[in-house]
Amino acid sequence: MAYFLNLFSPETYEAFRKSDMSVSGFRISQQNAASRINVDDKLVCYMTKLSRWIGVLEVMSNSYQDDAPIFYNENDPFIVRFKVKPLAWLDKEQAIPIHEDRIWDFLSFTRGNDKTSSTWTGAIRRSLNQMSDKDGQFLENFIVAQTSNGQVFEIDEHEYERLVTHSVRTVDKIVTVTVPEDLEAEEVSTSTELGEVRESIKIQALIANIGARMGMKIWIPRNDRTAVLQEWNSDNHPVLDILPLNYDETTIKTIERIDVLWLKGRAIVRAFEVEHTM
Repeated sequence: MAYFLNLFSPETYEAFRKSDMSVSGFRISQQNAASRINVDDKLVCYMTKLSRWIGVLEVMSNSYQDDAPIFYNENDPFIVRFKVKPLAWLDKEQAIPIHEDRIWDFLSFTRGNDKTSSTWTGAIRRSLNQMSDKDGQFLENFIVAQTSNGQVFEIDEHEYERLVTHSVRTVDKIVTVTVPEDLEAEEVSTSTELGEVRESIKIQALIANIGARMGMKIWIPRNDRTAVLQEWNSDNHPVLDILPLNYDETTIKTIERIDVLWLKGRAIVRAFEVEHTM
C-alpha cells in the first residue's frame, strides 16, 4: 500500500462532494501515472487555492477511462478514473490548512520552510505524486481524527464562492473557467522531459499563427511566451502583453494560464488548451 496526492480545486471539491463519492478522476495527461496506482493504495486529498487537506480515499479498482460527466456537466476532462471509497472527507470549514503548525512542522516537504515562501510547493503541484509513507500515514491519521474532532477553520464564504466558478463572456456564449487543479503556485514551463515540452510549444505556436493569420490578437502565457515565439515562424506576432478584459483579479489570473487565446477587441473568440502525452 502506498500514498498518492489527489488535488482538487474548489469547484471539483464541490462536484465530488455532491456526487456519490465513489469515483475520482484525472486528466488524460496523467494516464501513465494512474497506471502505477494499485488497489488498496490511498489518495490523500488537498484543495488548491484554499491550501487545505480535505480527505483520504482508498483506491478500489485499477484505472480506467470513462467520459461520462461527473465533475463537469459536459466535456468532463477528468476521464482517467478510479473507483474509490472515502475513508474520511471533511467539510470545507473543517478542512485542515497546510499552514497549521501541527501539519507544517511535521511534513517532510514543509518542515523548516518559511510559511510565506513557495519553495515547498513542488511536492503538491501535481496529482498522483507519490508521498512518503510517513507523510501519508500522518495526514491520514490527522484527517480521520478531524472527522470526529470537528475543529473549525474559518472561511470567507464570499471569497470561496469566487474561487468555485468564474463566468467569462466570449463573442458567442458565456463559458466557465476554473483555476487549474495541478498548480498550487505559478511555475515556469520547464520539464526534464524536453521532448514533451518542445512538442506542446510547437502546437501552441501553430495555433497562435493560425489565429494571427485570421486577424486575431493572441494571448500566450508569460511562462511559455519566449519559447512559443521562437517556434512561431512569422514576422507578425500580434501578441498581447495585457489581457483587455474586465474581470476580478482571480479570474484574470486563471484566464492568463490558458495555453492560447484568440481575441478580437475585448472579446475572447477561442481558447485552446494543449494536451500532449507520450
